[in-house]
Amino acid sequence: MNFESLFVLVLTVSALAVAPPLSAGQAPVSQSEPDIPVSHRDRLYAAEQFSNTVSVVDPVDHRLLGMIRLGDPSPGNFSPLYRGQVLVHGMGFSPDHRTLAIISIGSNSVTFIDTQTNTVKHTTYVGRSPHEAFYTPDGSEVWVTVRGESHVAVLDAKTFEEKTRISVPAGPGMQIFSPDGKYGYVCSSFNPETEVISLAEHKIVGAVKQDSPFCPNIAATPDGRQVWFTLKDIGRVQVFDARPPFARIKSFETGPLTNHVNFARNAKGSFAYVTVGGLNQVKVFRTDDFSQVATIPVSSLPHGIWPSGDGSRVYVGLENADAIAAIDTLSNKVIATVSVGQAPQAIAYVPNAVTEGGGTQNLEPLGIAGQASHLTLLAPNTGQSDGKAAASTNITLFDQGLVQVLQAAVTGLQPRQPYVLALANKADGGGPLEPLAVFMTNPAGAAIVNTIGPIRQVVAPGTSAADDKRRYLVVAPQISGKPGTPVQVQAP
Repeated sequence: MNFESLFVLVLTVSALAVAPPLSAGQAPVSQSEPDIPVSHRDRLYAAEQFSNTVSVVDPVDHRLLGMIRLGDPSPGNFSPLYRGQVLVHGMGFSPDHRTLAIISIGSNSVTFIDTQTNTVKHTTYVGRSPHEAFYTPDGSEVWVTVRGESHVAVLDAKTFEEKTRISVPAGPGMQIFSPDGKYGYVCSSFNPETEVISLAEHKIVGAVKQDSPFCPNIAATPDGRQVWFTLKDIGRVQVFDARPPFARIKSFETGPLTNHVNFARNAKGSFAYVTVGGLNQVKVFRTDDFSQVATIPVSSLPHGIWPSGDGSRVYVGLENADAIAAIDTLSNKVIATVSVGQAPQAIAYVPNAVTEGGGTQNLEPLGIAGQASHLTLLAPNTGQSDGKAAASTNITLFDQGLVQVLQAAVTGLQPRQPYVLALANKADGGGPLEPLAVFMTNPAGAAIVNTIGPIRQVVAPGTSAADDKRRYLVVAPQISGKPGTPVQVQAP
C-alpha cells in the first residue's frame, strides 16, 4: 500500500471514529434523520381545552409569544349561532413543519394552522368527538381518530377534505405511525385492543390486546422497533413490537391517571418519558431494558409531552397548572416553566416552524385565559396526604368570566366506587353538602371530574363569622344516592 492510500485510509477511519451518529432526538422522526438544535425558529405549541386557544412559545428563552384564539370561553360558546371551536384538545404537525392540525373535541373539527403566520388555513369537520390528528410520514394524509364513533377519518393533506374512512372498533383514541411509513397504530379508548393498519392499503393487518379499554396516547420509537401506549384507567404502560407479528413485549404499572408517553435520545441512550397525572410526576424508562431511571416531580396534572428537535429537552403540559415545564434530558430536572392558557392537553415541539421574521403575527395576549385558582384536597384531620401522593386531589377553577370551569384530578379513593364532589359550609366538611358533580372512580381509584358554574366566591377580609359565606370543596362517597362523610377536604 502506498503512502497516499494509507493516508486516505487513516483519514477515513478517523472520520468514522469521531463523526457523531445521527440520533433523531425527536420522535416520531426516524432515527436516521439528523438532530435539529434548539433555536428561535422553533416553536412549542399547547392545545388548551378550556380557553379554546393554542399557546405559542419560543423554546430558547421559554417565553410565551402569545396565543391563537380558536374559540370563546363559556358560556359564550353555548349559543346556537356560535361559530368557534370548543374543547381544543389534540395536536399534530406536518412533516415539513409548516402546518399544525388541531383537534377540537366539542365542535368535531380539525383546524389547520400556518406556523409562520399563526393563521387558520382551513377547518374540516369530521365525526363525533375526534381526539387526535397526525400526518402520515410522507405528508400526503392526515389521520383523525374519531373517538365518538368507530372509524379513522383519512383527510387529503392538500385539500383538507375527508377522502376515506378506516373502520375500527368503537372509540379509537389515537394513532401514530411507524417511522418508515408502513404502519399506523390505533389504540382504543373504549375497547381493549390496538389495531395495526397498513398505510398503503388502509386495512387492518394486526391487533394487540390492551390490558384495559382506556388508552389515551400511543407513540412509536424512532428506531422503528417499539410502540408504547398508556392506559389511563389502570395507570399502566404497554409496549409491543412495532413489526409483525406485533407481539407484546412489556406491561408495567406507572401510576394513577397515566397520560402521555414520548421519547428522547441523547448521549446516555434512548428513553421513554411518561406523564403520571395523579402523582404530578414524569417517570423515565430506558427503552432497551425498561428500567426506570428517574422520577421527575412537576406541577399539577402533567398531560401532553414532546421532545425538542435534538432530544436535549422534553416539554410537559401541566393541565391543572396552566403551564408547560421544560426538562433537561441529561439531568432529568425541570429547568424552566412557562405560563400558558387553560388546561393544556396535547403539546407539540416543531423545529424550524418559522422561516423568516419573528413569527408573532396574529397572536393575542393571554388575558382571561391566564386566570385560574388552585386548590388541594387532603384526607381529613391530617393536614397532609399521610405521606402518600395518591391520597390527594388537586383542583383548578378556570375563570371564564361569568362562570368557572372546575376540574379535579382525584386520586387515593376506592376503585370503581361512586363519589360526590361537593361544597361544605365548614372547613372540616361538616354540615349539609351541596353536590357539584357525581363521579365513578376508575380501577386505580382515580378520576378526572368536571363541572361548570358560578363556583368561586370572593370573601372579603374582616367580615364577621355571621356574614362569612365561605364554602369549602370536599369529596364524599355516594351512599344510597346521597353524600356520606367526606373523605377528602380542602387544605388550608
